[in-house]
Amino acid sequence: MRLPDEPETQAQINIVPMIDVIFSILAFFIISSMFLSKSEGLPVNLPQASTAAVQTETVKLTVSIDAEGMLMLDEKTIALEDLEQAVRDRMKAEPVSVVVLKADKAVEHGQVVEVMDRVRRIEGAKLAIAAEKP
Repeated sequence: MRLPDEPETQAQINIVPMIDVIFSILAFFIISSMFLSKSEGLPVNLPQASTAAVQTETVKLTVSIDAEGMLMLDEKTIALEDLEQAVRDRMKAEPVSVVVLKADKAVEHGQVVEVMDRVRRIEGAKLAIAAEKP
């Protein structure tokens, strides 16, 4: 007995689920990249200055002092005594053009001056003080 030949269906790849997965992954990376902004030190409440200007230098270090007086170099806590050597080491590793000082407006003036003095001892370091426009 001979069975009738069934017409062979062409093999097909359904790409609709693959497109859905790709768009889901793309949306995930786009949304998550919005939250991955570079944090430059401590969150501080900067003082306001009407003459504040945007720095165009791209390579910079950030020294932050929060309201409690905690000192950070970029995102790492550091003691005041170690600040000068740490900045020197970073400047040897990569040429840094600007050291930005972000001090909370509640920080004592004396502590800000101490940090500024330590940074100004370093040859080739330009010091910038962060402020917000009113």
